[in-house]
Amino acid sequence: MSNMYEHVKEAWKKPDKSYQSPNWERLIEWRKGPSFERVAKPLRIDRARNLGYKAKQGYVVVRARVRRGGLNKSRFDAGRVPSKMGVNKITMAKSTQRIAEERTAKHYPNMEVLNSYWVGEDGTNHYYEVILVDPFHPVIESDPKINWICEPANKNRVLRGKTSAGRKGRGLMYKGKGAEKVRPSIRANKNLGK
Repeated sequence: MSNMYEHVKEAWKKPDKSYQSPNWERLIEWRKGPSFERVAKPLRIDRARNLGYKAKQGYVVVRARVRRGGLNKSRFDAGRVPSKMGVNKITMAKSTQRIAEERTAKHYPNMEVLNSYWVGEDGTNHYYEVILVDPFHPVIESDPKINWICEPANKNRVLRGKTSAGRKGRGLMYKGKGAEKVRPSIRANKNLGK
């Protein structure tokens, strides 16, 4: 069985982007569809299983679409050197993956986001599959491997940066030299008013 997962993993390292490939056709469909679409089963089964997905009741996979690219601000009328206006080339503090997770959580308020992974991108959008868990489902409540998500402390965990994408954005994937000021949080290490 592991050989099948290895094969899927290798295939997704360099997805086929050629004209009229399955991936090409898929992206055309996704672009026409809604921003959030529940899917019957994960497209990348190896990645989904790695992030905690199980093919059982209480688990849901949703494909989310988020716009890609930098931000643009409205142009100032006066009082700025053009290079300091800050209109183009503005990078968001949050990754598009994190935005996809948060929007999906708001779209499915009775579910908790477990994790997510990349499934594609075109000229204007990024696509992620978000793994959701129903914390009130009896199957989830009775499963010792996942019932931690039923505790009240894990409510809205995605909005507090507790998923992998959230932890990466908060700088918590790094330890040691160069990461002295990321724990417990970046804001906690700022000398505010001192």
